[in-house]
Amino acid sequence: MLVTIFVYLQNCKFMKLITTKIKDLFIIEPTVFGDDRGYFFESFNAEKFNEAIGREVNFVQDNQSMSGANIVRGLHFQNPPFAQGKLVRVIEGEVIDVAVDIRKDSPTYGEHVSVRLTGENKRMFWIPEGFAHGFSSLKEGTIFSYKCTNYYNKESEGSIAWNDKDLAINWEVEALVISEKDQEANKFEELKSKF
Repeated sequence: MLVTIFVYLQNCKFMKLITTKIKDLFIIEPTVFGDDRGYFFESFNAEKFNEAIGREVNFVQDNQSMSGANIVRGLHFQNPPFAQGKLVRVIEGEVIDVAVDIRKDSPTYGEHVSVRLTGENKRMFWIPEGFAHGFSSLKEGTIFSYKCTNYYNKESEGSIAWNDKDLAINWEVEALVISEKDQEANKFEELKSKF
């Protein structure tokens, strides 16, 4: 179940913060101002973002990728002390974005949330530390962008098989293209979570 919370900001402007079935995962819908010329919206504002999610977050790295259709990337995470929170969005195209709870003491451990992010809906998905993350690209030329709370650290990388039967994720793609690294990912039942 999704619950929408309106977060009122300066000058009576607001954005929508949508809660998900998993605690701490939020969908964010920015206020978009459009006219004949096009549109404008704040894609990120640290003060407003921290107020909305109820904690202070410091992003240190931005990443961007481009994918063709029917590409699946993930499920990835970095172990502590290099764990990453991610604020993800699509600039152009469309994805099914997925976060899997790998916090071993969480009541929703092993559950996931899927969100459709598009260049048109401009939604963002906040995925804190303690989640494995991945997405499927539904359109050619999909541009995916995300902010990270920690730097990339190869030695701390972990992954879970995108097609794990216990997770039963619907990626909404047919002819999958998967990297060699993701094809070699472990099953969820083999995960020894450090979160």
